[in-house]
Amino acid sequence: MSQDISVALQEGVLTVTLTRPQKKNALTNPMYSELADALERAETDSAVRVVVLRSEGDLFTAGNDIGDFAAEPTDATAASIEEKQVRRFIRALVDSTTPIIAAVQGKAVGVGTTMLLHCDYVILSENAQLITPFVNLALVPEAASSMLLNQRIGHARAFAMFALGEPLDAPAALAGGVANRVLPQADLHDEAQRIAAMLAVKPAGALTATKRLMRATEPMLAQIEAESALFDERLASAEAREAFAAFKEKRTPDFVQFA
Repeated sequence: MSQDISVALQEGVLTVTLTRPQKKNALTNPMYSELADALERAETDSAVRVVVLRSEGDLFTAGNDIGDFAAEPTDATAASIEEKQVRRFIRALVDSTTPIIAAVQGKAVGVGTTMLLHCDYVILSENAQLITPFVNLALVPEAASSMLLNQRIGHARAFAMFALGEPLDAPAALAGGVANRVLPQADLHDEAQRIAAMLAVKPAGALTATKRLMRATEPMLAQIEAESALFDERLASAEAREAFAAFKEKRTPDFVQFA
């Protein structure tokens, strides 16, 4: 494991921690690879009965490291994006039959929010904010979130999150069925481990069978395929180049020029 991800297995609980707080736990391709490795391990290692996703620092994750996107050559975007480990991580989330618990503090941006829609038990700190600023970056949603978020909180609120980048705070996430519990940040990780320990002693066969029954993976995979095609197209667009340039230069992007 790299210095940006730590993985520990204890009493059936595989705890996967983002350890890049100095960079707001922004996810790089190697980090996505390691996250995918951990989820795939949970499917093949009988010693793993539950997965806990968590992070160090004051926020869960700032989402994808924008530097990865900005560095992509526009004439090879489609090919290079297909190689990105984010796709493998998302597929591992969809295919997972092992219970996944997420413990989220502070901001969860982009994939930091969309991954939660594939988790089975989500615990938020009182200061948590779920943010999906894809349109602000001239992109489109991913991880089937364009379907799943609508199903959870309705079109009106989901559209405001995607199109305007409006955050969903912890109480609203709880009310909308995106989260199970909201706790003080100091109690977050202990509670995640407590719930994980409870699940780890349940009959694993019954748990995985129940999760399979509760999740229709084919519609999710079809939505991900549609999202991915548009994501690659948008990533190569002039609007996206302007968004990434503005981010790097710390200025407001000018999208009106492309109207």
